[in-house]
Amino acid sequence: MATPDALQKPLRRDQRCALHAYEAVGRVPRNQQKDYEITVNDLGTNILRSGLCAAIAGLQRLGNRGELLLGHLAAASVSGLDGATADDLARRVRELDADTYMISTREMLQVAVWLKRAVQATFGGA
Repeated sequence: MATPDALQKPLRRDQRCALHAYEAVGRVPRNQQKDYEITVNDLGTNILRSGLCAAIAGLQRLGNRGELLLGHLAAASVSGLDGATADDLARRVRELDADTYMISTREMLQVAVWLKRAVQATFGGA
């Protein structure tokens, strides 16, 4: 059984990211799960291949299919993007200075990995 002190320790960044991912994926409506899964599976690769700005722009081009994921990414508390929304995430990413952009990209890759894990565990071949 956990001690009271253990319950009060702050979560590590990776733990917060995992918790956010599983909560976000758990709220994806059943009729959107297949499109969401495809989009999440492409996200990390798109960030690595084209950069964070281009990956976010790609989600915007998907319209309704990308909107849910944009909201989940905006709510992930990534450095430099706190308080972002799905509507202003792309603008906020474009306005980052180079150092913050690199940190945000690294953190967004972690979010993408946890979202992918959560989709695999939650949807189970939806």
